[in-house]
Amino acid sequence: MSEFILNGEQVTARDDHPHLLAALRDELGITSAKDGCSPTGQCGCCTVLIGGKARVSCQTSMDKIDGGEVTTLEGFDPAEVQRMADAFAACGALQCGFCTPGIVVRTKALIDKNGADLTREQASRHLGAHLCRCTGYIKVLDAVEALAQDDIPVVVQPRGVGSRGIKYEGRELSIGTRDFIDDMNPQGCLHGALRLTDHARADITSIDASAALAVDGVRGVFTAEDIPGVKRVGIIHKDWPIMIPVGGRTSYLGDVLVVVVADTRQIARAAAELVAVKYEVHEPMVDPVRVITSTEPAVWELDGNILSTSTYTRGDADVALASSSFTVSETFQTQRIEHAFLEPESTLAVPTRVGSGAGEPGLYVYSGGQGIWDDRNDIAAMLDINTSRVTTELVSNGGAFGGKEDMSNQAHTALAAWHLEAPVKITLSREESLLMHPKRHPIRMQYDAGCDVDGKLTAIKVRMIGDSGPYASVGMKVLERAAGHATGPYAVGNVDVEAIAARTNNSVCGAFRGFGANQAQFAMEGVLDRLAEQVGISGWEIRNRNVVMPGDTWGPGQVMDDGCKGARQCLDAVKPAYDAAVAAGKSVGMGLGLKNSGLGNGFKEIAKAVVHFRADGRVEIRHCWTEMGQGIHTVVMQVAIEELGIEAEQIDVIVDSTRELGAGQTTGSRGTLMGAGSVQAACVAALAGGCEVGVDYEGEYRVDWTSSLGEIAAAKSAGNPIQNPIIHSTFGYAAQVVVLGEDGTVENVTAAHDVGRAVNPMLCEGQIEGAVHMGLGYAMSEGFPCDETGRPTNTTLKSLDIIRPKDMPTVDVILVEAAQPDSPYGIKGVGEIGLVPTAGAVAAALREHSGRWHNELPMINESNRERASAWT
Repeated sequence: MSEFILNGEQVTARDDHPHLLAALRDELGITSAKDGCSPTGQCGCCTVLIGGKARVSCQTSMDKIDGGEVTTLEGFDPAEVQRMADAFAACGALQCGFCTPGIVVRTKALIDKNGADLTREQASRHLGAHLCRCTGYIKVLDAVEALAQDDIPVVVQPRGVGSRGIKYEGRELSIGTRDFIDDMNPQGCLHGALRLTDHARADITSIDASAALAVDGVRGVFTAEDIPGVKRVGIIHKDWPIMIPVGGRTSYLGDVLVVVVADTRQIARAAAELVAVKYEVHEPMVDPVRVITSTEPAVWELDGNILSTSTYTRGDADVALASSSFTVSETFQTQRIEHAFLEPESTLAVPTRVGSGAGEPGLYVYSGGQGIWDDRNDIAAMLDINTSRVTTELVSNGGAFGGKEDMSNQAHTALAAWHLEAPVKITLSREESLLMHPKRHPIRMQYDAGCDVDGKLTAIKVRMIGDSGPYASVGMKVLERAAGHATGPYAVGNVDVEAIAARTNNSVCGAFRGFGANQAQFAMEGVLDRLAEQVGISGWEIRNRNVVMPGDTWGPGQVMDDGCKGARQCLDAVKPAYDAAVAAGKSVGMGLGLKNSGLGNGFKEIAKAVVHFRADGRVEIRHCWTEMGQGIHTVVMQVAIEELGIEAEQIDVIVDSTRELGAGQTTGSRGTLMGAGSVQAACVAALAGGCEVGVDYEGEYRVDWTSSLGEIAAAKSAGNPIQNPIIHSTFGYAAQVVVLGEDGTVENVTAAHDVGRAVNPMLCEGQIEGAVHMGLGYAMSEGFPCDETGRPTNTTLKSLDIIRPKDMPTVDVILVEAAQPDSPYGIKGVGEIGLVPTAGAVAAALREHSGRWHNELPMINESNRERASAWT
C-alpha cells in the first residue's frame, strides 16, 4: 500500500495502480483530474499539485508519491475554487471543459509562484503542458491574466438571443464538478476492454479467450457470436461490423474482435491482451488511386472499392478554359487529420426493467455520441429488441468535431451489460481512440481554372479522389460536400466537377469540422491566388471581383439569396487589416470561404424540441442535439429566455430518448440553426397553451426543400433540368487574413465571420478562435498518415503536432451578422466555417514570404503529409 496526504487527509491506496491518476480516479473517488492520454502525459488533463507543484498524475508512479502530499481541485479552498470557476466562465475560457480542470490547477500553481507578476507570455509557455482542442487558448489566457491581476469580470448569465453571457454549466465544467461518462460509477459497475485486430486485412481463423477467462476478476468475454441481432451498424449504410467473427476478415486496424469485462479496467485490459487470435494475413489495399481500379474488394463482404461518385456540370468548362486569358492547372493534396478531442470515447450501460409490473429487460445507456437516437436504434437492432426497451441519454462530451458521430464502443458496452445483467462501462484508451474513430479525409484534387483579362473567373474543372477507409461512415457525403463547395464563394459560369470516395484499408474517414469544404477551398483559394498573380492584382482584389452576390449562380446551380451578402461584408471587414499589413511590408495572405449549415442535398431534416413546466418552478428544455463544447445547450436556453421571458437559473436542458425528438447527428452547424428553430416553435406552443405545469409543449423545425447533386444530375440527364435548384438552405461565410513575422511564423490572424445572428457573441468568438487554432494546425503541422500496412504512423497526441499555447498567434475576431432569410433569428451557424479559409490564407502568406507556392498540407511539417506513393 502507498500512504500519502490527499487534500489534507492521510490516505492509503493500492500500490499496484499503474500511476497516481488511476489511484485517484479508480480507488479514491477523485474525478476532477481527467484521463485524456494516460500514461503518456501529453494532454495535461490529469494535472494535480504534488508538494505544491503542478504535475501530470498519469506519469507519477505510486512509489514516487508514497509519503508525499497531493492536492486536487476537490481540496482547494472553496472560495478560491469559486473565483477560478467565475473567471474561466466569465472569460469564455472553456468549451467542452474536459481539459479545463487541469488548466485551472496549473493556473493556481503559476499564480501561487508569481502572483500579479505572472505575464501572459509566461503563462502561455507553462500551459504548453496542456492541450485544448476547443478554445485556441486565447480566452484561457484571458482568464489566467484576470486571476493573476485579481480583476475577474462579473459573471453574467445570458439573456435572450444576441446577449453575451456564460456558457450553460460553464462554472461546473471549469472545476470538474460536472461529470463526464468516465466519472460515473454506479454500484456494481464492471469495466470492459476491447481486443482490436493486429492486421488491417486478415482472415480470422480462430479466437481463443481461455487465458483471459482464467484471470481472476474477469466476468465475461464476448465475440461476434454473442450478438443476437444485427451485426453491422452505420449512420447511412449499415456496413461497419460491430465485431469481426471467426471466418470473417478485418478491414482496418480499428476492427474489434473481442470484448472482455472484469471487475476493474486494469484487469479487463490485461486480460484482453491474453486473447489469442490466429490470422491468415492478406496484403492491405491502401493506395486510393489504385484501389478504385482494382477488381479485388478491399473490404470484407462489400463489392467494389468506389464508395461514391459525385458529379455536376454547368456550361462547358473545357471550351471556356481554352479561351481564357489566364489559366492555372495544379494538383493539391490534403492530409488525413485526427480530431484529437480530449475526452476518449466512453459509454456506460445500465440494465433496467421496462414496462408495467416486473417489466421486460431493458438498457439505459449513457452516451457521448453525436446522435443518441442513432445509438439507440443501432443498439436495439443489435440486441434484436424493440427500441422502447433502450433509452439513451446524452452526457455532454469532451469534444467531438465530427469524430463521435459513428458508433465507437456504445454497442460493445450495451452487449456486455445485456448479457451480464450488470452495469458496464467501457472507456477507450487514447491509443484505441486513435485507431478506431474516423478521421478527416485526405483528398487529391486536380484543379484547372481560368479567368479573363480582368481576373473574372471563367471556368473551373475539378477531379477529386478521397481516401474514405473501409466503412462508409459519412464518406460519400464528405466528398459530395467537397464537390459542391469546389468553387468556393465565387460566381463561375462554367463548372465541371467529379469527386470519388474510395474504400481502402487505411483508417476510416468521416465527418470532421468543415466536412470536405476545407479541402476543396484550400485548392480553390490556391488557384485564385495564382490567377491573381498572373493578372497583376492583389489577393483581396481578385476575391472582390468574383465574390458571389444575390442572384448569382453558385457551384452546382443554386441561385444565391440575400444571405450571401455576408460574403462581401466579410471581405470588406478584413480589408483594413489586409491593407495595413501590406503597407507595413508584411507577408500577408487571405482566404475567403463558405460552408453550408445543415445537411441539405435532398435530406428531409426535421428537428423537434419540448418545453415542459414543472411544479417546482423549473422549466425543462428538451432538444435533440449533442452538446460537445460548441454551446448548443446555451443556444436553446437563450431562445427559451427570449421567447418565454424566464431566467437562465430556472432552466434545465435535457437530451435523452424518452421523448421521440431524434434528428440524426449533430453535425454541419445545424444544431444551432435547427435547435433554435425547434425550441422557438415549442415556446410559441407553450405560450399559446398557457404554459401549464406537466404538459409537454412540442415544437418542430424542418428543412425539406433541398435537392441532391444526384437528383440534379438525373433531372438534367432526363432532359428535365431542375430550375434554380436549392442544394443547401443556409450558408455561413468567412474571410481571414494571415500575417507573418520576419521569421515566417504566423503573428496575427484577422477573422471576419458572418454568423447570420450571433446568439451569444462570446461563445461565437470562442468558436472562431478555436477554429483558427485548428485551421493553423491543419495548414502547417498536423497530420495522421498511414503506412503501407494501413497502420497510422502517429500513435500519441504529441506526434500529431497540434499547436501549443506559446505558438498561437493573436486572433482578431470580427462578427458579421448578415441575416439569413427565413431562418430562425437569421441564424447561419459558425462551427463548421471556422477553419475553411485558414489554410488558403496561410499558403498565400507563405508564398509572399518564401516565393514558393504550396499545394500540399501540412505545409511545414512534411512528416505528417500523406505517403506520396499512395497518391501517384
